[in-house]
Amino acid sequence: MSGTKEMPRLIVHRSHNNLYVQFIDDLARHTILSLSTNDASFKKEFGAEGGNVESAKKMGAYAAREATKKDIQKIVFDRGGYLYHGRIKALADAAREAGLKF
Repeated sequence: MSGTKEMPRLIVHRSHNNLYVQFIDDLARHTILSLSTNDASFKKEFGAEGGNVESAKKMGAYAAREATKKDIQKIVFDRGGYLYHGRIKALADAAREAGLKF
């Protein structure tokens, strides 16, 4: 699985308390965008805790909005080995609803 500038890889990492999202261009070995539920801008806008499904939905919408600002429309979703349920599924579904195409 790899991403390009036109279709970057969206990789998700989850910890007990936070979610981390990166948009990566594997060919250039460059991180285009990096976001977290621990970021001050996310906390200021949503005021959410990072370790639950509700904040994962907010992170998915937030990531999609920030990606469209960088002209990212299509992505390759890399769940990082995590099962596709719970917070990972909520993040992916919210990102799709906000306009990202997987």
